[in-house]
Amino acid sequence: MPLDLPLDTPGSDLVLDAEAGIRRSLLPGGVRLLTQTDRSVRSASVGFWLPVGSRDESPQHAGSTHVLEHLLFKGTDRRSAMDIAAAFDEVGGESNAVTAKEHTFYYGRVRSSDVPMAVDVLTDMITSSRLADEALETEREVILEELAMAADDPGDIGYETFLEQVIGPGTALGRPVGGTAETVSALGGGDVRDHYRQHYRPDTLVVTAVGDVDHDGLRDLVLERLAAGGWELPDSAAPAPRPAPADLPERDGTAQVLDLAPHRLVRDTEQVHVYLGGPGLSATDPARHTMNVLMSILGGGMSSRLFQHIREERGLAYSVYSFSGGYREAGLFGLYAACRPSRTEEVVALLREELAELGRTGPTPEEMRRALGQITGSLALGLEDTTSRMGRLGSTELIHGRYASVDETISRIAAVTEHDVRELAERLAGSFTTRVDIGPAA
Repeated sequence: MPLDLPLDTPGSDLVLDAEAGIRRSLLPGGVRLLTQTDRSVRSASVGFWLPVGSRDESPQHAGSTHVLEHLLFKGTDRRSAMDIAAAFDEVGGESNAVTAKEHTFYYGRVRSSDVPMAVDVLTDMITSSRLADEALETEREVILEELAMAADDPGDIGYETFLEQVIGPGTALGRPVGGTAETVSALGGGDVRDHYRQHYRPDTLVVTAVGDVDHDGLRDLVLERLAAGGWELPDSAAPAPRPAPADLPERDGTAQVLDLAPHRLVRDTEQVHVYLGGPGLSATDPARHTMNVLMSILGGGMSSRLFQHIREERGLAYSVYSFSGGYREAGLFGLYAACRPSRTEEVVALLREELAELGRTGPTPEEMRRALGQITGSLALGLEDTTSRMGRLGSTELIHGRYASVDETISRIAAVTEHDVRELAERLAGSFTTRVDIGPAA
């Protein structure tokens, strides 16, 4: 059975999975530490997670979380930007960061003997970055180039636009993670520093590590380096509550996909990139495993219905697939295809019909067998590397608040039935709200 991960027990230490070597401790200051010790490898991945993403920004400061993530690599009181980069390069390691809608994540992967260095550098960045105005001015130009590059990519701009239209234009969750050129250009150093002070705190920090690591030794090291960075770490402090779901505007779905007026983005491309879909399931919805099975059958690989019927049998598209995504209180599902402009409406009709047919008749036993094998196999293979396992621990703590072993997760996936898939497909086939087309002017 999944184990709850309480926040109201400062100083607690839980063995979440003795066989897998997974432990969780609540440290002074409310810091959370989750580790998986694996002596079969000679490396380790270490991550520092904060539950702040683009959805936590005000409209006028959209993009500030992403800007802050960039600036943490640009120098601390002890290290220059070059020092930070060289620290990992000179040991053959890697470091990076990710800003998402609901969290920010800094991580490093190194040999186990270099874990103290990785923790030292990452805690230095988290606690003591200078966030200097001159660094902001330089990095602002880099980020504007990054946004321009995304705008040139039909996949990037198409998905962001599709998500915004499904979740709700103008909502915090619907806004692009990187903000816009206008909001990023207007950000001042004070805005970024205020954002840091509000969200980067011990009681929001989650530290995860997987590989050849010692939990107790890492605990002492993390506390030592956080204290050296000036963070106060009282023994009695508990972690901040996990963010609660927010209210989002209601969206009316319709099965009449062909009547949906597309949201058009004109680009000088040879193909039209079509995104079609609507509201899906939240990240914690019990039916999320059914959604994964459905997406696998519908458009999750070369044996899927969309690939076989639209590409292989009719030759109407080269790239065609289905996808889904989930957040605290909302989610989305989508169908994607890229085709020549003259074929767009035919492809849209086929996308709609494949989902509707799955809702009418359900999947075949052979499709269920393939989908369950694909999902469970991909899960197992993906967890062979320490970075993927570290990411799983982070999402377990930040999003779910409950720990389920890999075997328990696989059992839940295997319990999905043909009826479950048919029922969800029928529901989604009547839930289309959004169509986004990216391509040449009509």
